[in-house]
Amino acid sequence: MRTFASAAAAGSFLLAAPSSAFTTQPRQQQSSSTALSMGLKTQIVSKVVQNPITAAVAGTALVGTAAVKVVLDRPSRTYNENSVAEEYDAWTQDGILEYYWGEHIHLGYYDEEEMKNGYKKKDFIQAKYDFIDEMMAFGGIDAEADKGAKVLDVGCGFGGTSRYLADKLGPKADVTGITLSPNQVKRGTELAEERGLSNAKFTVMNALEMDFPDNSFDIVWACESGEHMPDKEAYINEMMRVLKPGGKFVMATWCQRDDREVPFDKKDKRDLRFLYEEWTHPYFISIEAYAELIDATKLMGSVKTADWCEPTIASWRHSIWVGVYDPRGFIFKPTKYLKCARDAYCLERMHRAFKRGLMEYGMFAATKAKKDE
Repeated sequence: MRTFASAAAAGSFLLAAPSSAFTTQPRQQQSSSTALSMGLKTQIVSKVVQNPITAAVAGTALVGTAAVKVVLDRPSRTYNENSVAEEYDAWTQDGILEYYWGEHIHLGYYDEEEMKNGYKKKDFIQAKYDFIDEMMAFGGIDAEADKGAKVLDVGCGFGGTSRYLADKLGPKADVTGITLSPNQVKRGTELAEERGLSNAKFTVMNALEMDFPDNSFDIVWACESGEHMPDKEAYINEMMRVLKPGGKFVMATWCQRDDREVPFDKKDKRDLRFLYEEWTHPYFISIEAYAELIDATKLMGSVKTADWCEPTIASWRHSIWVGVYDPRGFIFKPTKYLKCARDAYCLERMHRAFKRGLMEYGMFAATKAKKDE
């Protein structure tokens, strides 16, 4: 089983590899290796001619690999008005995501020392808890100073962060998580009840048209939900609206680089389209564009931004390797094999997009201005 999973992971890396990875040697290096190359080619051709079965197998493997890449390169989950709720309902119901990612459907945090020692040595789920702690610090949220706060978690998944904050900020805190997925609400509520966290509750609600009155929350938290929003301006405006004056706002979201100075080329656009359409994203925007939307509300103080690509990028490949090391989360669910293969392939494509700077990990923090300020 592990061998099969390892091959699948390796296949994801190879299938996603850019064509430049397979180019010939530079001209100045070719002459020194010509004789060796010709000798090897002669030997390979000779062996293939002598063994037609080997040739057939090799040819079939090449055709098969090309066919698989064609399938995986064709996005399968294009965004529509119902797709986000439907996909998260399905992910919650099949249990694969929860098995590997635990209660937190977001990237993890790896410090410089952990990256130096090898990210795979870090517990994958612990990395997610570390991310929450780092995000709290970035947003100026303190367990003691914000004890008893009223918190909104926008795009809460099945509530891992909501429950963590409810526990961290104490029994007098009140944490509400909203999501489009009824299955996530059900699962989040079950887990809160199991842990005796009566101060964490969940509801189905559209983040672009929230039911809450103005100035309702001390803290508005949004972690990796902006990616799915079809109207980024309405998303920002609603969160700023329900935040109390003096309240704290903190957001983490995947962003594409700002293309106003260096426009996207054909490859950039092709890669972005795949990332939009494979995981039901309408589109991404840049860190700069989000900051401009926050400023445009005229409700917030200065906006702090950062790109957390470096401490989070290991999560993409770590996500694949946890499946390689422990295939039990999917191996007994053969109807999910194609979906798992697609997800592994998209994880690798995400890694490469962040690695080359096409994508950035946007962090934002601001305090809502008080009326007399």
